[in-house]
This record gives sequence, C-alpha cells and structure tokens, in this order.
Amino acid sequence: MSYVNNLKTFVRVYELGSMSAAGRDLRISPAVSSSRISELEKHLGARLFNRTTRNLTPTQQGELFYKGAVKILDTINEVEGSVSEITSKPKGTIFVSAPLGIGKKVIAPIIPDFQEIYPDINVRLRLSDRKVDITNEGLDAAFVLGRLIDSELRVLPIYDFDRVLCASPEYIKKHGMPERAGDLFIYNHRCLLLRYPGLTEFFWSLKTGDQIERYEFVSPLESDDGDVLTDWALSGCGIINKPVFEVKQYLQSGELVEVVKETPPISLPFSCVYPHKRLQDPKIRLFIDFMSKELKKQLVDGSA
Repeated sequence: MSYVNNLKTFVRVYELGSMSAAGRDLRISPAVSSSRISELEKHLGARLFNRTTRNLTPTQQGELFYKGAVKILDTINEVEGSVSEITSKPKGTIFVSAPLGIGKKVIAPIIPDFQEIYPDINVRLRLSDRKVDITNEGLDAAFVLGRLIDSELRVLPIYDFDRVLCASPEYIKKHGMPERAGDLFIYNHRCLLLRYPGLTEFFWSLKTGDQIERYEFVSPLESDDGDVLTDWALSGCGIINKPVFEVKQYLQSGELVEVVKETPPISLPFSCVYPHKRLQDPKIRLFIDFMSKELKKQLVDGSA
C-alpha cells in the first residue's frame, strides 16, 4: 500500500497547496508528506513540485501526473467500495464540507452516530462559510446553504430554512426600528454582510407583498465568517440576515430583536451536493443517505 499512500499524499499536496496542509488532512507529519513525495519523484525520475521557502507549485510533470493519479485512486476506491458492499463492511475515508453555523450546530453532532454504525468509515469534516470547489478540493460531498447555480454536481434538497433580519436593542435604540426594506436605505442603516471570494449573491432577497426584491447595500463591515457577523450584531454594530436557527437563542433571550418585519427575507435552501460518480461508492452513498435522513428528521421536528 506504500505506493497508494504516496499517490494519496501527492493528490492532497497538489489540491491543498502545501505539505503541512496535506499532512494535517491525512493525519501524518509534514516530514512524512515530504518523504512520500520524494519517493514518488525518485520512482518517476521527475520533479513533481517546484519548492521555495514560501511556495509549492506543481511542475508540468506534476500537473500531468495529478490527472492520472486521481483516476487511479478513483478506480481503487470504486473497487474497494464494491468489495466492501459485498462483505457488508464498508470502509475508507470520506471528505465532506459544511457551513460553519449549521456545521457546528446540526451536522457535526450527527456524524459520530454514523461512524458508530460504520466504524471502518472515517469522516473528515471541514467547516467554512466560503464557497468550496468540490472537484479541486478533493471533496466527496458538501452541505450547502443557498441557491445553487447550474453545475454538473448532483443536488439533494434537504430543507428550507427561514431567515430573519435582526439587530441588538442597543443598535435599535441608537438608529431606530426599521419596519420595511425601504427604511434600510432612507435611514442609512448599517447592514452587515457575508462576503468571500466566489460568492455570487451580493444582495438580500426580501419579500415585498407578492414580490421578491433584491436589495444591494454598501456595508461598513463585512466578513467571510457568519459567526463574526453575529458577534458584531450582538455588540450593536448593525443588522444581520441570518437563518433563524443560528440566532434563535439570542432572539429568545432578547439580545437580538427582529427588524424589517413587513418585508422579511426569503427562506434559504439547504442541500447536499456531490459529483455523480461519488454516489457509486457504497460508503459515500451510505453517508449521504444517512445524513439526509437524520437531518430531515431533526429539522422537521424543529430540534435544530
């Protein structure tokens, strides 16, 4: 398996852009990552990466080898998955991502239940509010909040989350209570925005009667971390647009108050996306089926 491990390490180094990141991802040291890459380069008689003290970039040979290595590992995974399915003992590693809020509160607590049923399947969960590239980041699946643009990925709808605009009582006392979307512009309210590279929606979609209107704001404060926006709102910095489940406790405690009630935001779709070929792998199919079932159960019951 040493050559296969070397291939896996090479692919993760290529995808993550560093020896240390690949090492963390594979639970090995940077030294082991470097050693495996060196073994591959010696075997191939070619340099796969150009290395400096700050950067690591693939060579032309490395780019060519990556495409072949991915195909080889995909084939191995499919064959191992087929054998696992026959023996009823699925095993291997699944790489999955999720947004921070729902990832911490809803998704992460369910994963140990899955792993208890299938102890030979390892799950690597990454949490981030930024847009992920499933193919280039080597992910098997991703949980996504928001409307999806057309892609070749398969989409499994799970739930629609209600959203709410809210602010702290201190902010409302200082800036006034906005009742409708127009008030946000008329009174120059501070709208705190989630923005990061790759984000396609730089606006809030609000219900105005039977219509849905898009409103763009110039924000004094922006972040690519939704939890940071919540902290800013709690400290009186402005208004946030959040799924209700993320701020429910603060609304109940009175630390945040709903605003713009006459023109509320539209609901936010929650889905699981994955490359079509990934569902041919039994362990990934088991994971997606299990998680979607458990997530729907919790979300419909209102426990989230």
